[in-house]
Order: sequence, then structure tokens, then C-alpha cells
Amino acid sequence: MMKPQSNKKQKAWQKKVYQVIFESDTFYGKLFDEILLAMILLSIAVVMLESMSEVRARYGPALNDAELFFTLAFSVEYFLRILSAPQPKKYIFSFLGVVDFLAIIPTYIAFAVPEAQPLIVIRGIRLLRIYRILKLYRFVRAGNLLLLSLRNSLRKILIFMMFILILVIMLGSIMYVVEDAKNGFYSIPLSIYWAVITLTTVGYGDIVPVTDLGKFIATFIMLLGYSIIAIPTGIVSVEISRTWSDKAEKGKVCQYCDEPNHSPEANFCRICGSRIE
Repeated sequence: MMKPQSNKKQKAWQKKVYQVIFESDTFYGKLFDEILLAMILLSIAVVMLESMSEVRARYGPALNDAELFFTLAFSVEYFLRILSAPQPKKYIFSFLGVVDFLAIIPTYIAFAVPEAQPLIVIRGIRLLRIYRILKLYRFVRAGNLLLLSLRNSLRKILIFMMFILILVIMLGSIMYVVEDAKNGFYSIPLSIYWAVITLTTVGYGDIVPVTDLGKFIATFIMLLGYSIIAIPTGIVSVEISRTWSDKAEKGKVCQYCDEPNHSPEANFCRICGSRIE
């Protein structure tokens, strides 16, 4: 009779930890997220300060102690997430689970293998963990709308990128013929590289056309680059407008959290509870 009671207590403990760590609609859940956010930002600040040689030379031991403290704290949190998750394997191999793991493992590797010290810069991935804390439904819905629009416009963007690839190959080949090798265009791949940086309006200046025809082509490419940059933006904007219109047709839209799936008779949002005008 004692074994079922022990399992019951364990499940209750896991449920309580799950509510605090994974959910943010309770007092302790919100408090946990606020503390976690502060620790993430402080740990990123430690990583940045440690990259400065002057600061590292003066406060090296203190920075190492702080990093060890944050790593241990994040490690405890990581294992608590595994123990309290209903499906531990699903969490471990999820995107956020991998991020949580990569946020702590570089420090242990650096302590165990001093030669792997450069890997410690991977700790900067902790900044991605802020996404876990921003669980406000309004931000999540906006992010989902953007991802859905990008997915719907992916084929158009890929076709556009293929066109750009063909264009820079043609322009680079033309410049290789127009400009002589002594002007810096030694090969077609190098000329394509010049076409890419010119079309994207970067223009490093390491390769510059000298002939009048080459300058004319370069001017055309630079003007063309400004118009090309706007095309992907237009494609995604149209898809965002179309996706939003399709969702808005399903019912009333909440002005606070942007939830569109409400019946025409609804007076309050089914997600955030705000009044629907």
C-alpha cells in the first residue's frame, strides 16, 4: 500500500514543479520567469565582460565564479524541466530543450578540457531562452502570423533567389569580359563576388571597375539593387495581409491579443477576456 502513495506524491510534486517552471499564469510561475529573465540577462552580461581583456584581467576570478553560479543554476533548472515534463524525451529534443542544453554544456566542457575554452562563446545562445519567457499570447500570435506568412511565401522567395543567382552569374561574367584582369577581375567567380556585393549595395571597394562601360554596368547594378531589396519585403507583406484577412473572416477580432476566432455574438475575448468592440 505504501508504493502507490509514493508514486502519487511523486506525480503531485512533478505537477507542482511543472506549473511553476512551464506555466506563467500563476503567481509563482510569473515570479520564476522574472527571476529567470534577470539571470539570463546577467549571464549574458558576464559573457560580454569576460570577452574584454582589460576586464577579464582585473575581475577574472569574480567573472568565473559568477559564470559557475549561473551554469549550476541553469543546470538545476534544466534537470527540473526534464523531471517534471510529461514527456521528457519530447522536451529534451525540442528546440527549446536543445537551447537549454547548449546554454550550460560549454562551461562544463571548458572546465574539463581547457583547450576547448573558445567553445565557451556558445553560452551566448542563452539569449534565445528569453523566447521561452515571452509567453504572452499577444506576442506568440504575432510571431505565429509572421511564420505562417513566411511559410506561405517561401516558394515565391525561392524563385526570386534563383533569379538573383542567375542574374549575378550573368553580370559577373559580363564584367569579367568587359574589365581586364589587371583591373582586379581575375576570374568569373571573383567577378560574381563583385556583382553580389554591388547588387546588395555593400560595395567593399576591393574590386573597382576602371573602364567606362564597366562603370556604366556597375551603376546599373547598384540602382537595380535598391529595387530588388524591396521585392521580398513586398512578397511577405502581401502574405501577412492575406493571412490576416483569412483569419479575420472567421469572426470578431480582439483588439488586445489579436485573436480572430470569435463568434459574431461574442462580447469578450475567449483568450484574454478583454471586451470585444
